[in-house]
Amino acid sequence: MRKTKPKKRHLLPDPKFNDVLVTRFVNDLMKDGKKSLAYTIFYDTLDLVAKRMKNDEVTPLDVWKKALENITPQVEVKSRRVGGANFQVPMEIRNERKVAISIKNLILYAGKRSGKSMADKLSSEIIAAYNLEGGAYKKKEDTHRMAEANRAFAHFRF
Repeated sequence: MRKTKPKKRHLLPDPKFNDVLVTRFVNDLMKDGKKSLAYTIFYDTLDLVAKRMKNDEVTPLDVWKKALENITPQVEVKSRRVGGANFQVPMEIRNERKVAISIKNLILYAGKRSGKSMADKLSSEIIAAYNLEGGAYKKKEDTHRMAEANRAFAHFRF
């Protein structure tokens, strides 16, 4: 490679939970540089999750982390051109990318839900992912199914 790899940026933990993963999520949730609004949406979301799951003894932050874990894909397919034909080659995903994909899918499918506010939509999607359902979970299952179907081409890995 000609260029040097860029330095890894280390994020500061969020003020309420002191967790770096929350900061990563808020950074992806943020639009137009409005970070304080993104934090407000996230904290309101966790309050709504707490209200909706009041019978469980798990904290809303643990529900959110478990939901992220449930929608995190282990493999993905990448196009690879071999001998004039394109193959979908299943590949394992490195950890940083797994987290990034799961966060992006959760936010994407939350935005597509029906509801008044983004906090409402996001809390619905988090609870659905926690219960192994919803759009983001379906996306993970589809990705795994695609990788399983193309397992025969795994020897084309690069």
